[in-house]
Amino acid sequence: MSCSLYEFCRLQELKTVRDYLFQNQGKESAEEKNQTENELSWDTSDWESGWDNGDNKEEESASSAKAEEEPPGQSPPWLQDCTVSLSPCADLLVVAREQKAAFLSAKWRTDDGGREEMTLAVSWSGALCTEEGERVSSVIAIPLASQKRSSTGRPDWTCVVVGFTSGYVRFYTESGVLLLAQLLHVDSVLRLKCRTYEIPRHPGVTEQHEELSILYPAALVTIDGFSLFQSLRACRNQVARAAAAGSDVVPPPPLAYKKWGLQEMDTIVDHSSVGVMTLCVFDQMKNASILGGFNASVKGSPPAMSQFVTVGSGPYTGFYYAVEGNSQPLLSHVALAVASKLTSALFNAASGWLGWNKNKNEEEAAQKQKPKVEPATPLGIRFGLPDSRRHGESICLSPCNTLAGVTDDFGRVALLDLMRGVTIRMWKGYRDAQLGWLQVQEERGDREFSPSASLPRRHALFLIIYAPRRGILEVWAMQRGPRVGAFTVGKHCRLLYAGYHLMGVNSVTSQGWQLHTQQVCLLDPTAGALRTINIPFHLALSDKKNERARDMHLLKRLSAVLKSRDVDPETLEREAKGALLEIKHPAIKKQALESLLSNRSAPVSCLTNVTSALHDALKQQDAEEVEASLLQLCSSRLKLLQLYADIQQLRSDANTEGCSGNDSLEGVEEELARVGPTLQRYARLCSKPSVSFAQDSPDTPLSAQAFLTQLECAEDGEVKVNRSSEAEWNQLGNFLFWGCLCGQSPTHKVCDTLQLAGLRPQQLLSLLMSVWLQREKDVLQRPVETVRNLHTLLIALSNMDGAVDESWDPQSVSPWWQQVRFTCIQSHNAAAALLAALVAHSATKTSITSRADSKLHSEWEAVSLELEQWVVCVRQLEDVLVLQTLLLVPSPQGATGGAVVQCSIKTLLEGGTGGIADSVSKWVFRQSMAPERLKEILQRKETGDKKERKEVGDEAGEKEKSQEEADETAELLLAVCQRFPDSLSPDLLFAHCSWEYVVQWNKDPEEPRYLYSAMEHLKVISSPHIQLGISTMMWSTFIVKRFSAAAFLMEKVGKAPKDRLCRRDVGMGDKAMTSFLGCCVQLLQILMEADSAMEEVPAPELSVEEAWSGAEGPASIAELALEQRGVHYPLVQHHWLLASLMHAAMSFSVKVKPLGLFDSKGKNAFFRDLTTIQLMPSGDMDPGLISVRQEFLLRVLTGWVQAIDDPSCPASAPLPSDGPKADWWPSLCIDLGSLLQINPDILRRHLVCELYNQGLDPRAEEAMLQVEDKDVLGSQLLVLTGQRLSYSLLHNQNQTHAAMELLARLPPTLCTWLKAMDPSELRCPLVSLTETSRLVSHLTEMLPENHAQYSLALHLLEAVDVLSLSAGD
Repeated sequence: MSCSLYEFCRLQELKTVRDYLFQNQGKESAEEKNQTENELSWDTSDWESGWDNGDNKEEESASSAKAEEEPPGQSPPWLQDCTVSLSPCADLLVVAREQKAAFLSAKWRTDDGGREEMTLAVSWSGALCTEEGERVSSVIAIPLASQKRSSTGRPDWTCVVVGFTSGYVRFYTESGVLLLAQLLHVDSVLRLKCRTYEIPRHPGVTEQHEELSILYPAALVTIDGFSLFQSLRACRNQVARAAAAGSDVVPPPPLAYKKWGLQEMDTIVDHSSVGVMTLCVFDQMKNASILGGFNASVKGSPPAMSQFVTVGSGPYTGFYYAVEGNSQPLLSHVALAVASKLTSALFNAASGWLGWNKNKNEEEAAQKQKPKVEPATPLGIRFGLPDSRRHGESICLSPCNTLAGVTDDFGRVALLDLMRGVTIRMWKGYRDAQLGWLQVQEERGDREFSPSASLPRRHALFLIIYAPRRGILEVWAMQRGPRVGAFTVGKHCRLLYAGYHLMGVNSVTSQGWQLHTQQVCLLDPTAGALRTINIPFHLALSDKKNERARDMHLLKRLSAVLKSRDVDPETLEREAKGALLEIKHPAIKKQALESLLSNRSAPVSCLTNVTSALHDALKQQDAEEVEASLLQLCSSRLKLLQLYADIQQLRSDANTEGCSGNDSLEGVEEELARVGPTLQRYARLCSKPSVSFAQDSPDTPLSAQAFLTQLECAEDGEVKVNRSSEAEWNQLGNFLFWGCLCGQSPTHKVCDTLQLAGLRPQQLLSLLMSVWLQREKDVLQRPVETVRNLHTLLIALSNMDGAVDESWDPQSVSPWWQQVRFTCIQSHNAAAALLAALVAHSATKTSITSRADSKLHSEWEAVSLELEQWVVCVRQLEDVLVLQTLLLVPSPQGATGGAVVQCSIKTLLEGGTGGIADSVSKWVFRQSMAPERLKEILQRKETGDKKERKEVGDEAGEKEKSQEEADETAELLLAVCQRFPDSLSPDLLFAHCSWEYVVQWNKDPEEPRYLYSAMEHLKVISSPHIQLGISTMMWSTFIVKRFSAAAFLMEKVGKAPKDRLCRRDVGMGDKAMTSFLGCCVQLLQILMEADSAMEEVPAPELSVEEAWSGAEGPASIAELALEQRGVHYPLVQHHWLLASLMHAAMSFSVKVKPLGLFDSKGKNAFFRDLTTIQLMPSGDMDPGLISVRQEFLLRVLTGWVQAIDDPSCPASAPLPSDGPKADWWPSLCIDLGSLLQINPDILRRHLVCELYNQGLDPRAEEAMLQVEDKDVLGSQLLVLTGQRLSYSLLHNQNQTHAAMELLARLPPTLCTWLKAMDPSELRCPLVSLTETSRLVSHLTEMLPENHAQYSLALHLLEAVDVLSLSAGD
């Protein structure tokens, strides 16, 4: 494979760029210049023709004459008069001349053929000069790396650095915005060059720092890359902010730099900054001896030096070395003025630039004054290459910083060794040459066959020389290698070599850096194209025509043919056969054969013919010359291809052999009829539509390439199957056996073919079982036919040599049938596994019977351990099928989703004794089945079930359909429970359901209904032992942590916390926290009730079905519950008390510190393990604490009364059983009061008063019956009655005339008492007189006659009666 020159980018509007840059120059001068240049050029055709030895004549003439064609009216040499720079990323091209410049940015467009191609179009053009008389002398485009995490090490934007003849260096964005300008030296800028970070290829290579170097005629300025990168980013950001705000740009601070005065050289025209280097100890001692003589002293460590190489004249090439650390970096005059403040004149000049308070005249003077330039640090030349007549023109540094190419005015190109400072090679006949370097990395394919394959990949260096006078581009191998490529190009091109990459990349951000940058580009203005060079690594090898390079070329040519889509099979076969026979190296020949065999577009006939031809050619060679592994590869692949063709032929043949009479399926057909309804229901639930991809379909044909990758032929002739992935394994099984299972392929012929090929029966059995289990849906569509064919296949495989051991004793377990049984046990496809087990059971029975008949000739039925294991396996698979059918029942719409649990015998056994109940509990959760419904199904009898279905069957419409589905689900659940009477006993199932709900609630605490359902399932457990254990585990595992967090939060804020605080501390919202506390009260209540009932009921005995007695795994929830220790009842009651108080505070938003309602003993007992005995509060409490408790309960009762007063609901409507309006709140407060040492009668009286105050007189009369101290209640209600009457007589705006007369007739004492009443305390003052009359009647009954307020009550009764009569009139 040779070098190639290919186009990667097109230039648009190039003529517009030329017209813009040369618009001040007349057409006559341009034509005159063109004519003069043509006269000065000479014909070099006769000596150019003999330049090379003829090897590259085809390469030189490969480029057509189209590149030399020039559009009419265009002057080709115009690009040589411009300064051109291309970004290494090839996304920005800068063309400048005198004062003007044009920026061309990368864009993507679609050509006429619909392909995407990159183009460079003008994005900005304008004048760059600001000083009078200055011109652009040098330009460079530097891409800056992005600092974003998502694009670290990628280019962010490109900075254009421009040098002027005035000495200024200015920095621009891609859009021409000036970022920074600085005068570094008062002279013309000759050349700008940049050095960026390179990843060291070897550990001993010194890591080079980034740097921008500016060459002046007698000085060299270097700017550190890191500081420049930061300054440019800051300037760009500041310009963007100023543009967005519409303000002026603040002048940036100056750049730090180093300036060296290059001495002892007449003229300097170009330079290269090699970087930091360190001499070895020998060179250090040699230099010290030469410079200092015999007694010279040598430092302990060699100093680090920066090396600069210049070209020009006197000497022709100069080498300079600046010792690091001897000279401090120079700042501009402004920074020095700020730091030293030595002279007032300099201080005044700088003050205006830095924006200090000066008047307008001083600012204008500072702007007109030219900045002061710091003097350069003298740097003497170390040595040079003297040649008085030779003048150097340019120098180009190699990427490895060890070589450099130098051009001169004699038309020579010299190659310098920078480490030794000598010229090691020279080319002549290259006038006005342009140089570039290309570094090529060794390809991975080349490295595999190298003796040093474990070492890092090598790099090859090539020098690119463009000779514009001859119009030729050459590629030379370094250091003393031959010319490996030559291309005929135009005479007016420009060779663009950047020599750097991204600025701002370091050793950290360069990790995994894969950014592709163009090293060398050729700009052809005639064709308007950018071209780059592709050089294969093997061209750098010592022998240009070595066999290995030729073999690699043939291999790549074969790869190109294989990748081509429009190659016909005959051409492909001819090219592949020719390449394989011509390749000499065995390893490359093997690689070529493998690449051919792995090509999916090659037909089987082509693969067979090419492999056969190669095999025959290897056979004809001497045995010593042929590599054994290659010959073995050919023979094995040929054998496998023949096997593939035979199977493919059998698949296309019709099955004419039929089933033999020996295949008895009587027992299997009976079993099929028995499990038929379950199979149909299972198939219906599995046949739901689902999304699948065509390439994943099991009917996708297996290609020969995939067949070859999965099979491997051993040296002894045995064929092994490589199990790489489940999909490939199933695809191979489909290819071999699915035709037989469908009855489309001759079973015995297929088995004979596979046996003759050398495949092991055990692997064939594994493939058969995998395809049977994978194609379950297809099997269930025709179960009888597929089962019959499976029986035939199993018998045929078991009769193969090596399948069933001849010495097998029927009383022991056969490894052959154990493999089938083990596959069925592991399978999640319950129906297919059951059918396979039934067939295998029948086949095993037939085999054992035949063996017994041949040995004993007895009529007795043979009994063996193998048959017993099959009986158990079939029983387990039937159970799994019924269970899996239940689990496939879809969830109701809107219910919580989740993947369907796939179960098998193995998973159920590994799940332990509770694995079955756990699977059903997850299904109950997905179904959102209520505990009452579940309990009803478990207790339903057959007669009741039939009767219910008959009644429901009379209904019509959607209701009937949904009811039928519910009944079918209930039947399935009932069938599962009947098959697992011990594992799915009601208490075990309820326990697992309760645990499943609380686990789901713990995942999503914002769903309080999960925790509520857990409590409901917990309540219906009949065994108090299991109930107590589950409750204890729930409390310690999930509840107590959140409960304590809620208690501490309420204690901290002193009231019901807001939603944000609840989410922060407890992990749920305020509404969810209220429900959570209510569930905590229920859980602790269940704990207390279970603890009380444990003594009366013995602990249950848990058992497992006999078929599932081999379960090995974690203990079930019920077993763990029975192992729990008993709880300490007072401690549980203590926590129940706290939970009730917190629930009440959250429900009615009562301000309270719940822990503050208890003394120190009570606080210390909270949140302890419920099974431990703690020191509990005892004796009389502090009266102040009791008062706080009483006040809290009174406010809770008040909140409940206010909550139930709903105007939208009638007063006689029943109260709900949950929430703030629940009817059990008053009784709960009474019970809490008894436990908190509060007189319950106080709470009852307060409740009655609050109900009357709210206007709920009927409920108040009911509550009044429970009050014991009637006298105190009467006094309290007397005041409330007075407030009502006072409102009616004195404060009601709609007073009647009768009411005024009644007020005048009232006794003075009653009138005065009524006026003293405050009706504003009543929440419902408008109460009917009838209700008030009943209240006064109750008052007179409650108050004794000797009571001090009895007479007042009589007066009130009389006044209310009169008022009622007047209202009735």
